[in-house]
Amino acid sequence: MSVFGIFLTILVFFIFKKLYSIKKKFYLNPVLLSIITIIVVLYTAGIEYERYMESARILSFLLGPAVVSLAVPLYKKKEVVKDYSIPIGLGVVLGGLVAILSAFLIVYLFGGSKELLLSISPKSVTTPIAIGVSEQIGGIPPLTAILVIITGILGNSVGITLLNLSGVKDKVARGLAMGVTSHGLGTAKIIQEDKLSGAVSGLGMALNGIFTSFILYYLIRLLLWL
Repeated sequence: MSVFGIFLTILVFFIFKKLYSIKKKFYLNPVLLSIITIIVVLYTAGIEYERYMESARILSFLLGPAVVSLAVPLYKKKEVVKDYSIPIGLGVVLGGLVAILSAFLIVYLFGGSKELLLSISPKSVTTPIAIGVSEQIGGIPPLTAILVIITGILGNSVGITLLNLSGVKDKVARGLAMGVTSHGLGTAKIIQEDKLSGAVSGLGMALNGIFTSFILYYLIRLLLWL
């Protein structure tokens, strides 16, 4: 069982990655299908999630260096990013606000509970920041983590398709949209398409995390007061 998690994760992702390379359809997204398959395997075999994670802990450890490595393409494209500093800054602020307000409004219109409102608001920032912010504003951190992961999976699966359908061709705009809305998984997807877009996506993900952590508490208090 000591390497079961590593073996299962790599094998499943490899299979779906090959399948996706043959037929590139959003519903064949390897991240989405890998997660679903692993859930089914664990449930069918009666294996607890904690045991799986313990056996795959090396993969969790590598997540940190993987995120840090996103700074490499950013450094290589630093001159271009510098030229777009103002649009990127405005994009992060507007994108971050839209991500928060749209999630809050949807739950509010459908009569969701206050806890759900607070838990879904930080869905578009990376998991560690989202959990911390959720706890600070009174949300449910485990629920926030799930919503963040779902957001990332959706961005990874259909983000580029939506950008293409919307006619967004500028590489900086494409990268910023993916990073601000779907954090790490979105960045991992867009960087495969273009290095500049990937660099901007990583920057957008980081800046949106900082922006959201500062603004969300006060914004939520204002929204609840209104």
